Amino acid sequence: MSILVCSPAFKHGERIPTKYTADGQDISPPINWSNLPKGTKELVLICEDPDAPTAEPWIHWIVYKIPAELPGLPEGLPREARLREPPGVLQGKNSWTIGPNIGYRGPAPPPGSGIHRYFFRIYALDSKPVIEPGKDKKSLWRDISGHIIGEGELMGVYSR
Repeated sequence: MSILVCSPAFKHGERIPTKYTADGQDISPPINWSNLPKGTKELVLICEDPDAPTAEPWIHWIVYKIPAELPGLPEGLPREARLREPPGVLQGKNSWTIGPNIGYRGPAPPPGSGIHRYFFRIYALDSKPVIEPGKDKKSLWRDISGHIIGEGELMGVYSR
């Protein structure tokens, strides 16, 4: 089943507003979802850039332990591993090695590298796995493998 993922800040395939990039305020955009599969217990959000000049896609944001009852995430989540709002929600490590590496870091493609695609993917889980805050994508993926019952994505683009 395909989860519908959208944002009031940009539509699928459109340019991500500068506000949500390293060239602007570098705050997380609001992300909403609907059409969750029956039996969804929790959600995971991963935002990555497969066009980055790196061996693996560049991770911009990892959010997990999202209650299935939430219809989305608000704009501007703080860069903390354990969020107070929404309660119980955790954030993981992004790909940056300098500066904040927990929470959202917006698009910052190398100048002249063309248009990059940024995929905001939502995964519905059939359980509530015990997962610590501050996970990277590989270790989080090991924890949720076998529990994904649905997914959806929103893709935005950005270039310098």
